[in-house]
Amino acid sequence: MGVDTLTPHAETEASPSPAGPVADGSALGPLPPAVSGSRARQTLQFNIRQIEFVFRARRRLGDVFRTSATGHREVVAVTSHPDHIKSLFTGKPDQAPSLTGDSPLRPIVGPNSVLTAIGPRHMRQRKVLLPRFHGDSVERYVAIIAAAADREIARWPLGRPFALAPRMQAVTLDVIMAGIFGIEGRPPPGTVEHGLRRAVRLVLALSTRPEAQVAELVNLGRQEPVGVIRAVLAYLDRHVYAVLAARRRTADARRRTDVLSLLLDATTETGERLTDTELRDELLTLVLAGHETTANSLAWVVERLLRNPAAYDRLRETARSGSDPDGYLDATIHEGMRSRPVIPVIGRRVTVPWQLGDYGVPAEGSILISILLVHHRDDVYPDPFAFRPERFLGRKPGTYTWIPFGGGIRRCLGAALAMAEQRVVLGAIARRTDLYAPDPRPEHARHRNVTMIPEHGARVVVAARHPG
Repeated sequence: MGVDTLTPHAETEASPSPAGPVADGSALGPLPPAVSGSRARQTLQFNIRQIEFVFRARRRLGDVFRTSATGHREVVAVTSHPDHIKSLFTGKPDQAPSLTGDSPLRPIVGPNSVLTAIGPRHMRQRKVLLPRFHGDSVERYVAIIAAAADREIARWPLGRPFALAPRMQAVTLDVIMAGIFGIEGRPPPGTVEHGLRRAVRLVLALSTRPEAQVAELVNLGRQEPVGVIRAVLAYLDRHVYAVLAARRRTADARRRTDVLSLLLDATTETGERLTDTELRDELLTLVLAGHETTANSLAWVVERLLRNPAAYDRLRETARSGSDPDGYLDATIHEGMRSRPVIPVIGRRVTVPWQLGDYGVPAEGSILISILLVHHRDDVYPDPFAFRPERFLGRKPGTYTWIPFGGGIRRCLGAALAMAEQRVVLGAIARRTDLYAPDPRPEHARHRNVTMIPEHGARVVVAARHPG
Protein backbone atom coordinates (compact mmCIF):
# COMPACT_ATOMS: atom_id res chain seq x y z
CA MET A 1 0.00 0.00 0.00
CA GLY A 2 3.04 2.28 0.06
CA VAL A 3 3.74 5.39 2.10
CA ASP A 4 0.22 6.68 1.53
CA THR A 5 -0.89 4.58 4.50
CA LEU A 6 1.97 6.01 6.60
CA THR A 7 3.90 2.78 6.92
CA PRO A 8 7.35 2.79 8.55
CA HIS A 9 10.59 3.43 6.69
CA ALA A 10 14.18 4.01 7.71
CA GLU A 11 14.91 7.40 9.30
CA THR A 12 18.19 9.16 10.00
CA GLU A 13 18.77 10.84 13.35
CA ALA A 14 18.85 14.62 13.28
CA SER A 15 21.32 16.77 15.17
CA PRO A 16 20.88 20.46 16.09
CA SER A 17 20.56 22.53 12.95
CA PRO A 18 21.20 26.31 12.86
CA ALA A 19 18.48 28.35 11.23
CA GLY A 20 17.22 31.89 10.85
CA PRO A 21 17.74 35.14 8.94
CA VAL A 22 21.21 35.71 7.56
CA ALA A 23 22.93 38.94 8.59
CA ASP A 24 24.02 41.40 5.90
CA GLY A 25 27.32 40.37 4.43
CA SER A 26 27.18 36.81 5.76
CA ALA A 27 27.45 33.90 3.40
CA LEU A 28 24.25 32.05 2.52
CA GLY A 29 24.39 28.31 2.11
CA PRO A 30 23.65 26.61 -1.22
CA LEU A 31 20.10 25.94 -2.32
CA PRO A 32 18.54 22.74 -0.94
CA PRO A 33 18.63 19.68 -3.19
CA ALA A 34 15.72 19.60 -5.63
CA VAL A 35 13.01 17.00 -6.11
CA SER A 36 13.23 15.60 -9.62
CA GLY A 37 10.41 15.82 -12.13
CA SER A 38 8.56 18.51 -14.03
CA ARG A 39 6.66 21.31 -12.32
CA ALA A 40 3.36 19.87 -13.55
CA ARG A 41 4.15 16.39 -12.28
CA GLN A 42 5.30 17.65 -8.88
CA THR A 43 2.22 19.87 -8.53
CA LEU A 44 -0.07 16.95 -9.30
CA GLN A 45 1.71 14.62 -6.87
CA PHE A 46 1.89 17.22 -4.09
CA ASN A 47 -1.79 18.05 -4.31
CA ILE A 48 -3.13 14.51 -4.74
CA ARG A 49 -0.58 12.23 -3.02
CA GLN A 50 1.28 14.60 -0.69
CA ILE A 51 2.11 11.91 1.87
CA GLU A 52 3.96 9.79 -0.63
CA PHE A 53 5.61 12.87 -2.17
CA VAL A 54 7.09 14.36 1.02
CA PHE A 55 8.17 11.08 2.63
CA ARG A 56 9.93 9.98 -0.55
CA ALA A 57 11.65 13.37 -0.87
CA ARG A 58 12.89 13.34 2.74
CA ARG A 59 14.09 9.76 2.40
CA ARG A 60 16.12 10.67 -0.69
CA LEU A 61 17.17 14.25 0.04
CA GLY A 62 17.09 14.78 3.81
CA ASP A 63 15.39 17.23 6.16
CA VAL A 64 15.42 20.09 3.65
CA PHE A 65 14.58 19.87 -0.03
CA ARG A 66 13.37 22.07 -2.84
CA THR A 67 10.22 21.61 -4.90
CA SER A 68 8.42 23.30 -7.78
CA ALA A 69 5.09 21.75 -6.75
CA THR A 70 3.35 24.91 -5.56
CA GLY A 71 3.21 26.85 -8.82
CA HIS A 72 5.50 29.61 -7.47
CA ARG A 73 8.45 30.60 -9.62
CA GLU A 74 10.71 31.56 -6.71
CA VAL A 75 12.61 29.06 -4.58
CA VAL A 76 10.32 26.84 -2.49
CA ALA A 77 12.02 24.82 0.23
CA VAL A 78 10.38 22.19 2.44
CA THR A 79 11.69 21.53 5.94
CA SER A 80 10.78 19.29 8.87
CA HIS A 81 13.54 20.16 11.35
CA PRO A 82 12.35 21.57 14.71
CA ASP A 83 15.14 24.17 14.79
CA HIS A 84 14.07 25.49 11.39
CA ILE A 85 10.45 25.59 12.51
CA LYS A 86 11.39 27.53 15.65
CA SER A 87 13.26 30.12 13.59
CA LEU A 88 10.20 30.72 11.41
CA PHE A 89 7.66 30.78 14.27
CA THR A 90 9.74 33.17 16.38
CA GLY A 91 11.15 35.32 13.58
CA LYS A 92 10.09 38.91 13.02
CA PRO A 93 6.65 38.94 11.33
CA ASP A 94 7.88 41.18 8.50
CA GLN A 95 10.80 38.81 7.80
CA ALA A 96 8.73 35.60 7.65
CA PRO A 97 5.09 36.45 6.84
CA SER A 98 2.57 33.69 6.31
CA LEU A 99 1.91 32.22 2.88
CA THR A 100 -1.83 32.07 3.55
CA GLY A 101 -2.38 35.06 1.26
CA ASP A 102 -1.51 32.62 -1.55
CA SER A 103 -3.36 29.69 0.00
CA PRO A 104 -5.59 27.45 -2.12
CA LEU A 105 -8.34 28.64 0.24
CA ARG A 106 -8.01 32.26 -0.90
CA PRO A 107 -10.42 31.90 -3.85
CA ILE A 108 -12.94 30.41 -1.39
CA VAL A 109 -12.69 32.60 1.71
CA GLY A 110 -11.52 35.76 -0.04
CA PRO A 111 -8.76 38.28 0.76
CA ASN A 112 -10.39 39.87 3.83
CA SER A 113 -10.44 36.96 6.27
CA VAL A 114 -8.24 36.41 9.31
CA LEU A 115 -6.91 33.31 7.52
CA THR A 116 -5.63 35.03 4.37
CA ALA A 117 -4.73 38.45 5.81
CA ILE A 118 -1.08 39.08 6.71
CA GLY A 119 0.81 41.76 8.60
CA PRO A 120 -0.91 44.43 10.73
CA ARG A 121 -4.34 43.65 9.29
CA HIS A 122 -4.11 40.04 10.45
CA MET A 123 -3.05 41.10 13.94
CA ARG A 124 -5.99 43.54 14.23
CA GLN A 125 -8.47 40.85 13.16
CA ARG A 126 -6.90 38.31 15.47
CA LYS A 127 -7.09 40.71 18.42
CA VAL A 128 -10.82 41.22 17.81
CA LEU A 129 -11.66 37.52 17.44
CA LEU A 130 -9.33 35.72 19.85
CA PRO A 131 -11.27 36.45 23.09
CA ARG A 132 -14.35 34.71 21.62
CA PHE A 133 -12.40 31.46 21.23
CA HIS A 134 -10.54 31.30 24.54
CA GLY A 135 -11.03 31.06 28.29
CA ASP A 136 -14.52 31.66 29.62
CA SER A 137 -15.96 31.82 26.11
CA VAL A 138 -14.86 28.24 25.45
CA GLU A 139 -16.22 27.07 28.81
CA ARG A 140 -19.64 28.45 27.84
CA TYR A 141 -19.61 26.25 24.72
CA VAL A 142 -19.03 22.97 26.62
CA ALA A 143 -22.74 22.37 27.37
CA ILE A 144 -23.59 23.11 23.72
CA ILE A 145 -20.93 20.64 22.58
CA ALA A 146 -22.19 17.92 24.94
CA ALA A 147 -25.82 18.39 23.84
CA ALA A 148 -24.83 18.30 20.15
CA ALA A 149 -22.80 15.13 20.68
CA ASP A 150 -25.64 13.39 22.54
CA ARG A 151 -28.14 14.31 19.81
CA GLU A 152 -25.85 12.98 17.12
CA ILE A 153 -24.87 9.73 18.85
CA ALA A 154 -28.55 8.94 19.46
CA ARG A 155 -29.11 9.00 15.67
CA TRP A 156 -26.36 6.54 14.77
CA PRO A 157 -27.67 3.25 13.36
CA LEU A 158 -26.84 -0.03 15.07
CA GLY A 159 -25.05 -2.74 13.11
CA ARG A 160 -24.80 -0.75 9.88
CA PRO A 161 -21.60 0.88 8.49
CA PHE A 162 -21.57 4.66 8.09
CA ALA A 163 -18.98 7.39 7.62
CA LEU A 164 -18.13 9.15 10.85
CA ALA A 165 -16.69 12.38 9.39
CA PRO A 166 -20.02 13.83 8.18
CA ARG A 167 -21.58 13.03 11.58
CA MET A 168 -18.73 14.84 13.32
CA GLN A 169 -19.22 17.79 10.98
CA ALA A 170 -22.85 17.99 12.09
CA VAL A 171 -21.73 18.30 15.72
CA THR A 172 -18.93 20.80 15.18
CA LEU A 173 -21.08 22.87 12.82
CA ASP A 174 -23.73 23.20 15.53
CA VAL A 175 -21.04 24.46 17.90
CA ILE A 176 -19.48 26.97 15.53
CA MET A 177 -22.90 28.25 14.47
CA ALA A 178 -23.72 28.85 18.14
CA GLY A 179 -20.48 30.73 18.68
CA ILE A 180 -20.76 32.85 15.56
CA PHE A 181 -24.50 33.51 15.46
CA GLY A 182 -25.46 33.06 19.11
CA ILE A 183 -28.02 30.31 18.45
CA GLU A 184 -27.88 27.41 20.91
CA GLY A 185 -28.93 24.14 19.36
CA ARG A 186 -29.67 23.85 15.69
CA PRO A 187 -31.16 26.93 14.02
CA PRO A 188 -34.95 26.61 13.65
CA PRO A 189 -36.17 25.62 10.13
CA GLY A 190 -37.14 28.63 8.07
CA THR A 191 -34.50 30.91 9.58
CA VAL A 192 -31.66 32.32 7.50
CA GLU A 193 -29.16 30.62 9.84
CA HIS A 194 -30.82 27.26 9.15
CA GLY A 195 -30.50 27.94 5.43
CA LEU A 196 -26.80 28.73 5.83
CA ARG A 197 -26.22 25.57 7.84
CA ARG A 198 -27.83 23.44 5.13
CA ALA A 199 -25.80 25.22 2.44
CA VAL A 200 -22.53 24.64 4.29
CA ARG A 201 -23.27 20.93 4.73
CA LEU A 202 -24.16 20.58 1.05
CA VAL A 203 -20.97 22.32 -0.06
CA LEU A 204 -18.85 20.11 2.21
CA ALA A 205 -20.55 16.99 0.87
CA LEU A 206 -19.84 18.11 -2.70
CA SER A 207 -16.21 18.79 -1.82
CA THR A 208 -15.58 15.09 -1.12
CA ARG A 209 -16.54 14.07 -4.66
CA PRO A 210 -13.70 13.17 -7.10
CA GLU A 211 -14.65 16.07 -9.38
CA ALA A 212 -13.82 18.47 -6.55
CA GLN A 213 -10.10 17.67 -6.78
CA VAL A 214 -10.10 18.63 -10.46
CA ALA A 215 -11.88 21.88 -9.64
CA GLU A 216 -9.30 22.63 -6.92
CA LEU A 217 -6.41 22.10 -9.34
CA VAL A 218 -8.07 24.46 -11.84
CA ASN A 219 -8.26 27.12 -9.12
CA LEU A 220 -4.71 26.57 -7.83
CA GLY A 221 -2.79 29.84 -7.70
CA ARG A 222 -5.80 32.00 -8.61
CA GLN A 223 -6.94 35.04 -6.65
CA GLU A 224 -10.60 34.60 -7.61
CA PRO A 225 -12.60 31.38 -8.05
CA VAL A 226 -13.48 30.06 -11.49
CA GLY A 227 -15.62 27.25 -12.88
CA VAL A 228 -17.53 24.92 -10.60
CA ILE A 229 -16.10 26.42 -7.40
CA ARG A 230 -17.31 29.87 -8.44
CA ALA A 231 -20.84 28.53 -8.98
CA VAL A 232 -20.84 26.67 -5.65
CA LEU A 233 -19.59 29.74 -3.79
CA ALA A 234 -22.27 31.91 -5.39
CA TYR A 235 -24.88 29.58 -3.92
CA LEU A 236 -23.20 29.67 -0.49
CA ASP A 237 -22.78 33.45 -0.62
CA ARG A 238 -26.52 33.97 -1.11
CA HIS A 239 -27.09 32.38 2.29
CA VAL A 240 -24.26 34.30 3.95
CA TYR A 241 -25.57 37.65 2.69
CA ALA A 242 -29.11 36.71 3.73
CA VAL A 243 -27.84 36.18 7.30
CA LEU A 244 -26.06 39.55 7.23
CA ALA A 245 -29.14 41.36 5.95
CA ALA A 246 -31.37 39.76 8.59
CA ARG A 247 -28.97 40.58 11.41
CA ARG A 248 -28.64 44.22 10.30
CA ARG A 249 -32.43 44.50 10.57
CA THR A 250 -32.40 43.15 14.14
CA ALA A 251 -32.81 45.89 16.72
CA ASP A 252 -30.65 44.20 19.39
CA ALA A 253 -27.77 43.27 17.05
CA ARG A 254 -25.34 45.63 18.79
CA ARG A 255 -26.16 44.26 22.26
CA ARG A 256 -25.47 40.62 21.51
CA THR A 257 -22.14 38.93 22.28
CA ASP A 258 -21.81 36.43 19.43
CA VAL A 259 -19.02 36.79 16.86
CA LEU A 260 -21.26 38.20 14.13
CA SER A 261 -22.47 40.99 16.43
CA LEU A 262 -18.86 41.68 17.34
CA LEU A 263 -17.91 41.96 13.66
CA LEU A 264 -20.91 44.18 12.88
CA ASP A 265 -19.61 46.57 15.54
CA ALA A 266 -15.96 46.35 14.46
CA THR A 267 -14.24 49.04 12.38
CA THR A 268 -11.36 49.12 9.93
CA GLU A 269 -8.08 50.94 10.58
CA THR A 270 -9.68 54.08 9.15
CA GLY A 271 -12.64 53.86 11.51
CA GLU A 272 -15.16 52.55 8.97
CA ARG A 273 -17.59 49.66 9.50
CA LEU A 274 -16.78 46.43 7.71
CA THR A 275 -18.46 46.02 4.34
CA ASP A 276 -20.67 43.03 3.60
CA THR A 277 -17.86 41.57 1.47
CA GLU A 278 -15.39 41.85 4.35
CA LEU A 279 -17.93 40.33 6.74
CA ARG A 280 -18.65 37.55 4.28
CA ASP A 281 -14.96 36.59 4.04
CA GLU A 282 -14.57 36.55 7.82
CA LEU A 283 -17.76 34.57 8.48
CA LEU A 284 -17.08 32.01 5.78
CA THR A 285 -13.59 31.43 7.17
CA LEU A 286 -14.88 30.94 10.71
CA VAL A 287 -17.74 28.65 9.66
CA LEU A 288 -15.70 26.47 7.28
CA ALA A 289 -12.29 26.42 8.99
CA GLY A 290 -13.87 26.58 12.45
CA HIS A 291 -15.62 23.24 12.27
CA GLU A 292 -14.43 21.09 9.38
CA THR A 293 -10.86 20.55 10.59
CA THR A 294 -12.04 19.62 14.08
CA ALA A 295 -14.58 17.18 12.64
CA ASN A 296 -11.91 15.43 10.61
CA SER A 297 -9.51 15.33 13.57
CA LEU A 298 -12.24 13.47 15.47
CA ALA A 299 -12.84 11.14 12.54
CA TRP A 300 -9.11 10.40 12.25
CA VAL A 301 -8.59 9.66 15.95
CA VAL A 302 -11.50 7.19 15.93
CA GLU A 303 -10.12 5.59 12.75
CA ARG A 304 -6.76 5.17 14.52
CA LEU A 305 -8.32 3.84 17.72
CA LEU A 306 -10.28 1.15 15.87
CA ARG A 307 -7.01 -0.11 14.33
CA ASN A 308 -5.30 -0.12 17.73
CA PRO A 309 -7.50 -2.16 20.12
CA ALA A 310 -5.35 -1.70 23.25
CA ALA A 311 -5.57 2.09 23.00
CA TYR A 312 -9.30 1.92 22.23
CA ASP A 313 -10.00 -0.37 25.19
CA ARG A 314 -8.07 1.86 27.56
CA LEU A 315 -9.90 4.97 26.36
CA ARG A 316 -13.31 3.32 26.84
CA GLU A 317 -12.37 2.14 30.32
CA THR A 318 -11.16 5.63 31.21
CA ALA A 319 -14.27 7.35 29.84
CA ARG A 320 -16.65 4.96 31.60
CA SER A 321 -14.85 5.17 34.93
CA GLY A 322 -15.58 8.89 35.15
CA SER A 323 -11.99 9.54 36.22
CA ASP A 324 -8.92 10.34 34.14
CA PRO A 325 -6.06 11.19 36.52
CA ASP A 326 -3.39 10.37 33.92
CA GLY A 327 -4.93 12.51 31.19
CA TYR A 328 -5.38 9.61 28.78
CA LEU A 329 -8.18 11.35 26.85
CA ASP A 330 -6.00 14.36 26.08
CA ALA A 331 -3.07 12.08 25.26
CA THR A 332 -5.25 10.20 22.76
CA ILE A 333 -6.31 13.45 21.08
CA HIS A 334 -2.70 14.66 20.92
CA GLU A 335 -1.58 11.36 19.39
CA GLY A 336 -4.42 11.42 16.88
CA MET A 337 -3.48 14.91 15.73
CA ARG A 338 0.19 13.94 15.62
CA SER A 339 -0.27 10.83 13.54
CA ARG A 340 -2.95 12.25 11.22
CA PRO A 341 -2.69 16.06 11.08
CA VAL A 342 -5.64 17.40 9.11
CA ILE A 343 -3.53 20.32 7.85
CA PRO A 344 -0.36 18.60 6.57
CA VAL A 345 1.68 21.67 5.55
CA ILE A 346 1.98 25.39 6.34
CA GLY A 347 4.32 28.01 4.94
CA ARG A 348 6.16 31.28 5.26
CA ARG A 349 7.62 33.66 2.66
CA VAL A 350 10.99 35.00 3.78
CA THR A 351 11.74 38.62 2.90
CA VAL A 352 15.42 38.21 3.84
CA PRO A 353 17.86 35.37 3.15
CA TRP A 354 17.20 32.46 5.51
CA GLN A 355 19.50 29.68 6.59
CA LEU A 356 18.12 26.15 7.05
CA GLY A 357 20.99 24.08 8.39
CA ASP A 358 23.51 23.63 5.58
CA TYR A 359 21.21 25.23 3.02
CA GLY A 360 19.98 28.71 2.25
CA VAL A 361 16.79 30.23 0.86
CA PRO A 362 17.18 33.63 -0.82
CA ALA A 363 14.98 36.62 -0.01
CA GLU A 364 11.45 36.32 -1.45
CA GLY A 365 11.71 32.56 -1.38
CA SER A 366 9.13 30.36 0.34
CA ILE A 367 9.61 27.80 3.09
CA LEU A 368 7.01 25.10 3.64
CA ILE A 369 6.86 23.33 6.99
CA SER A 370 5.73 19.74 6.52
CA ILE A 371 3.66 18.98 9.61
CA LEU A 372 3.43 15.38 8.44
CA LEU A 373 7.20 14.99 8.41
CA VAL A 374 7.96 16.70 11.71
CA HIS A 375 5.25 14.60 13.39
CA HIS A 376 6.94 11.45 12.11
CA ARG A 377 10.53 12.09 13.17
CA ASP A 378 11.92 9.12 15.05
CA ASP A 379 14.39 11.34 16.92
CA VAL A 380 11.37 13.11 18.46
CA TYR A 381 8.78 10.31 18.43
CA PRO A 382 10.34 6.83 18.71
CA ASP A 383 8.51 4.36 16.46
CA PRO A 384 6.64 7.32 14.91
CA PHE A 385 4.28 5.27 12.77
CA ALA A 386 2.79 3.46 15.77
CA PHE A 387 -0.31 4.92 17.43
CA ARG A 388 0.70 5.33 21.07
CA PRO A 389 -1.20 7.85 23.23
CA GLU A 390 1.17 6.90 26.08
CA ARG A 391 3.89 9.03 24.49
CA PHE A 392 1.95 12.12 25.66
CA LEU A 393 1.22 10.99 29.21
CA GLY A 394 2.95 13.37 31.61
CA ARG A 395 4.41 15.25 28.68
CA LYS A 396 3.15 18.41 27.02
CA PRO A 397 3.31 18.48 23.22
CA GLY A 398 6.40 20.31 21.97
CA THR A 399 5.96 23.85 20.68
CA TYR A 400 7.99 23.10 17.54
CA THR A 401 7.45 19.34 17.23
CA TRP A 402 3.64 19.07 17.65
CA ILE A 403 2.13 21.69 15.39
CA PRO A 404 -1.33 20.68 14.11
CA PHE A 405 -2.49 24.22 14.96
CA GLY A 406 0.54 25.90 13.41
CA GLY A 407 2.53 28.24 15.60
CA GLY A 408 3.76 31.70 16.41
CA ILE A 409 1.45 34.61 15.67
CA ARG A 410 -0.35 32.45 13.10
CA ARG A 411 -1.34 29.70 15.54
CA CYS A 412 -4.99 28.75 14.97
CA LEU A 413 -7.12 31.13 17.02
CA GLY A 414 -9.72 28.38 17.51
CA ALA A 415 -7.24 25.87 18.99
CA ALA A 416 -8.71 26.01 22.51
CA LEU A 417 -12.25 25.50 21.20
CA ALA A 418 -11.11 22.64 18.96
CA MET A 419 -9.48 20.84 21.88
CA ALA A 420 -12.58 21.34 24.05
CA GLU A 421 -14.79 19.92 21.29
CA GLN A 422 -12.57 16.87 20.88
CA ARG A 423 -12.48 16.20 24.62
CA VAL A 424 -16.24 16.33 24.98
CA VAL A 425 -17.15 14.50 21.76
CA LEU A 426 -14.50 11.77 21.89
CA GLY A 427 -15.28 11.23 25.57
CA ALA A 428 -18.99 10.82 24.75
CA ILE A 429 -18.26 8.41 21.90
CA ALA A 430 -15.98 6.27 24.11
CA ARG A 431 -18.49 6.29 26.98
CA ARG A 432 -21.68 5.67 25.02
CA THR A 433 -20.73 3.41 22.11
CA ASP A 434 -18.83 0.26 21.20
CA LEU A 435 -17.53 0.65 17.66
CA TYR A 436 -15.66 -1.47 15.18
CA ALA A 437 -14.31 -0.85 11.68
CA PRO A 438 -16.15 -2.68 8.88
CA ASP A 439 -12.77 -2.96 7.11
CA PRO A 440 -9.80 -3.62 9.40
CA ARG A 441 -7.35 -2.09 6.93
CA PRO A 442 -6.31 1.52 7.66
CA GLU A 443 -8.07 4.19 5.65
CA HIS A 444 -5.81 6.03 3.27
CA ALA A 445 -5.68 9.82 3.33
CA ARG A 446 -7.41 11.90 0.70
CA HIS A 447 -6.04 15.37 0.08
CA ARG A 448 -8.76 17.97 -0.26
CA ASN A 449 -7.65 21.54 -0.79
CA VAL A 450 -5.37 22.20 2.22
CA THR A 451 -6.67 19.29 4.30
CA MET A 452 -5.91 15.59 4.68
CA ILE A 453 -9.07 13.62 5.41
CA PRO A 454 -9.96 9.90 5.77
CA GLU A 455 -10.54 8.44 2.32
CA HIS A 456 -13.89 6.88 3.26
CA GLY A 457 -14.84 9.35 6.00
CA ALA A 458 -13.69 6.96 8.78
CA ARG A 459 -16.33 4.25 8.36
CA VAL A 460 -17.53 2.63 11.58
CA VAL A 461 -20.20 0.26 12.86
CA VAL A 462 -21.96 0.74 16.19
CA ALA A 463 -22.03 -2.67 17.90
CA ALA A 464 -23.73 -1.32 21.03
CA ARG A 465 -24.97 1.95 22.46
CA HIS A 466 -24.97 2.68 26.20
CA PRO A 467 -26.87 5.19 28.32
CA GLY A 468 -25.20 8.58 28.77
